[in-house]
Amino acid sequence: MIQIIPAIDLIDGKCVRLTQGDYSQKKTYNENPLEVAKSFEDAGITRLHLVDLDGAKQKRIINHKVLELLATKTNLHIDFGGGVQSDEMIELAFNSGAKQVTGGSVAVKNPALFESWLKTYGGEKIILGADARDEKIAISGWEEATTKSVYEFVGEYIQKGAKYAISTDVAKDGLLQGPSFDLYQNLQDQFPDLQIIASGGVAEFKDIVKLNDMNIFGVIVGKAIYEGRVTLKQLAEFNR
Repeated sequence: MIQIIPAIDLIDGKCVRLTQGDYSQKKTYNENPLEVAKSFEDAGITRLHLVDLDGAKQKRIINHKVLELLATKTNLHIDFGGGVQSDEMIELAFNSGAKQVTGGSVAVKNPALFESWLKTYGGEKIILGADARDEKIAISGWEEATTKSVYEFVGEYIQKGAKYAISTDVAKDGLLQGPSFDLYQNLQDQFPDLQIIASGGVAEFKDIVKLNDMNIFGVIVGKAIYEGRVTLKQLAEFNR
């Protein structure tokens, strides 16, 4: 059964969504992240993808108090990302209650540091962020593209101990046009032991069902929930 992982993206401590990572295309959905997180938990959801967008921009964690609040007031398994670019910051994330930490830009720009995290914390606690545009790695909130193949990138880190990867097709994110099924199928075919978390583009419940049928480990759902395209009732029934 696929793990359904709702997303809460934070700016100024509030739940927002961006379109294709563009900070100028910001929409605030709720000023109370705890209320949102509890509504997920009440629907039988067990995981949460929490992203500090302020942190991603400033390259250090900004919203750690929100992480701490959600970690202490819910039982959600929180994976956290955004601004985790030093040993000090990853310690802050785990000390604030994150169960897993996602590293994207850092895995591209500072591979030695990311590898040291895999060694220190283990592949169960560190998630590789493998965001792609046209199957090439994209970083820094997707404002920068690279020439590196997403498959080559993931393959190298699996050899260094990575067990989980979140892959967002940034061309799809926030557009509600459906996920990149081909990208996830290719990753699944090439790396059958990798726990792949699909992210970006989920537009309706049948997208989740299709990813489940593909045996993908998890799916991050953001805008589709906030825009009412996927309901908490559907998720609750699916999780039974």
